[in-house]
Amino acid sequence: MNATKQTAFTSVSLAALLGLGLLAASPVFAKDEKAAQAQEMREADKPMGQVLKELQKLGVKPVAKLSVEEARKQPTPADAVKAVLKAEGKDPVALMAAMKVSKKDMTFPTGGGTQPVRIYTPETTGSGPLPVIVYWHGGGFVIADIETYEASAMALAHKTGAIVVSAEYRHAPEAKFPAQGEDAIAAYKWVVENGGQFNADTKRVAVAGESAGGNLAINVAIAARDMKLQAPLHMLLVYPVAGVDTETPSYREHKMTAPLSSADLLWYFDKTLNGPQDKQDPRLDVIGKADLKGLPSATVINAEIDPLASDGKLLSEKLKKAGVEVTHKTYEGVTHEFFGMAPLVPDAEKAQTLAAKELKEAFSGASSTGSTGARKKSED
Repeated sequence: MNATKQTAFTSVSLAALLGLGLLAASPVFAKDEKAAQAQEMREADKPMGQVLKELQKLGVKPVAKLSVEEARKQPTPADAVKAVLKAEGKDPVALMAAMKVSKKDMTFPTGGGTQPVRIYTPETTGSGPLPVIVYWHGGGFVIADIETYEASAMALAHKTGAIVVSAEYRHAPEAKFPAQGEDAIAAYKWVVENGGQFNADTKRVAVAGESAGGNLAINVAIAARDMKLQAPLHMLLVYPVAGVDTETPSYREHKMTAPLSSADLLWYFDKTLNGPQDKQDPRLDVIGKADLKGLPSATVINAEIDPLASDGKLLSEKLKKAGVEVTHKTYEGVTHEFFGMAPLVPDAEKAQTLAAKELKEAFSGASSTGSTGARKKSED
């Protein structure tokens, strides 16, 4: 998008807004919100626009205007996709069943007790152990759960032929940063140590996540390097939260977009952080402060209409400078949360296919002892 598409809004720093709720109360926000969302729907491609319109019909409000309890109860983009599919005479349950992926619920231990995992196993013709992807859902560390992001996890299992372990984690504000990352590391360790229980080849492990889950995925890879754990073979980072800079081009351009706006991101930070000092932590400011050398290859997927688009671009650039092989792709005309919408949004199907290709290449380059073959060529 060019500058003429930008919505006028006073730029305010994260430090000034954390904990103050100023965006939700701003008269500028209230005045321009409908106009901004209408412009967004015009810019979105037709299938994506259908989802955005259905979200409006379902009464979804920006989380920046809600309490935590209200935000957790309102309909999700996944609900909107199901509603559109039903209106078109398609059965969402049948579409999921057609992927031929079985599900099994288990738990793993964390510092906060236990957390659930859902294990997605694709139907295969062989009997040998399958590679495994440890996946973390989005939701700003505050809302959503394994169920909300099931479409993404099932699609990855179906398209890669790998087991996908979708791992839950403690949510803010009940558990502040860095509880979420601690749970993510615990989940990764548990999969590596116990994957044999569900036919996983624990020498072929990748990490993946969407939005806040993308942040957890890259931080698990960093922790594996620093703690000398088994390294994942690949990182799939879908519109990851990778920095705390609220003056990036996409933050400025998407102040009031749906289903995620810059205002919403500030709300999530407010609920997750203990205070402004947490912004200095490299686990949050991955772009600005994290050491990314020695990490596995990465696929970074972004949506054009998304305040996190710049985070993905900047993270990809930093990974490349650190010597990491990276494939980065931004899909035009779609918004945050598009990745799991393949039955409706063609670019979601394309993004999933790209992700599966990259993951399968990483798995095929690893032997049963976990050694890696040649890295793939990076592209943008």
